Amino acid sequence: MARYIGLISGTSMDGIDTALVSIAGDGRLSLDHGRTWPLPEPLQRELHELCQAGGTDELRRMMGLDRALGEALAAAVGAILRDTGVPARAITAIGSHGQTLRHYPEPGVHSTLQVGDPTIIAERTGITTVADFRRRDMAAGGEGAPLAPAFHQFFLGRGPLRRAVLNLGGIANLTLLDTADGLMGFDCGPANTLLDRWTRRHLGTSLDEGGTWAATGKVIPECLDVLLADPYLGRPPPKSTGREYFNLEWLEARLGDALHEQRAADIQATLVALTAQSVARALVRSAKEVEEVLVCGGGVHNPVLMAALEGALPSRRVASMAEAGLDPDYVEAAAFAWLAHRALAGKPGNAPSVTGARHAVVLGAIHPAGVSAQPPGGESSPGG
Repeated sequence: MARYIGLISGTSMDGIDTALVSIAGDGRLSLDHGRTWPLPEPLQRELHELCQAGGTDELRRMMGLDRALGEALAAAVGAILRDTGVPARAITAIGSHGQTLRHYPEPGVHSTLQVGDPTIIAERTGITTVADFRRRDMAAGGEGAPLAPAFHQFFLGRGPLRRAVLNLGGIANLTLLDTADGLMGFDCGPANTLLDRWTRRHLGTSLDEGGTWAATGKVIPECLDVLLADPYLGRPPPKSTGREYFNLEWLEARLGDALHEQRAADIQATLVALTAQSVARALVRSAKEVEEVLVCGGGVHNPVLMAALEGALPSRRVASMAEAGLDPDYVEAAAFAWLAHRALAGKPGNAPSVTGARHAVVLGAIHPAGVSAQPPGGESSPGG
């Protein structure tokens, strides 16, 4: 039994998800412990700002963020080791996704950038660290995202129902298992990223806890129709996106004056409907035969969003990934632990049918453990 740690700061940028997993010799994987570290507010703010083009001295700021987030990720590893009492020497490797700052899969750029210096993680923890998972897939002609579908297929295998996995992070992405065309997966469109940013603008809080604010609003059909007409939502896969595209500037550009003429709570309710309807349309277009949708990511805790999904998918069962035996909060972190395992074994980690890569490739750059490194200390925060 080998142990791995997976790390990811997702599109919502609200914390570092950390998963300690065990992988048996026959490939069986279990999640032993999960923990989320909130990112310090100054680090969150800087990450949010750098995700949008513009500003001064972006390169220097990015370099500082790369190092600061590397320290935060290393501290998150130290925290989960203290939680569990597992020594660093018992961990085979860390798989760190880091934080995506920019993702441009379109021709002409076709590149992606994640920060969270893996050399710092390896140095501070004394544990071999695998990182930079997306660029090798892009070098092979793929989108570099999403990468979790290969893990979903590995973990779930074949079930009694035709299933899909829906991750409701900052962006909504679907994995379609057992379709007529095999494994499929793609980013559907926005999920928590627009909901959180609209909430922050109008309530000053980081999220609409439990969807309570959205529940006070009413969907504005004419605004919803405009948003659903966005070209990205109608594009066939493979495709991937991020907050570089779906952000408040996108919302302003699509709705114009109407955005400010409506009640803010009604816009929030409309954004909930946008996520639910864009997911439902993508599912029907790509895999009508799906019978069950297993949901993971932060959106699974939003009952208003979950109810909207159930309403948009009346003939399909919508349930938490917990029913399949995996904590929905740590599915993606567990996926990057698994991808580290694949990298060390020299096995491919991408799914070309998902990303559009020309062929399967081993993902990630391996940073060996430092010979004299000590596990990180300090409990106050991942940055301290």
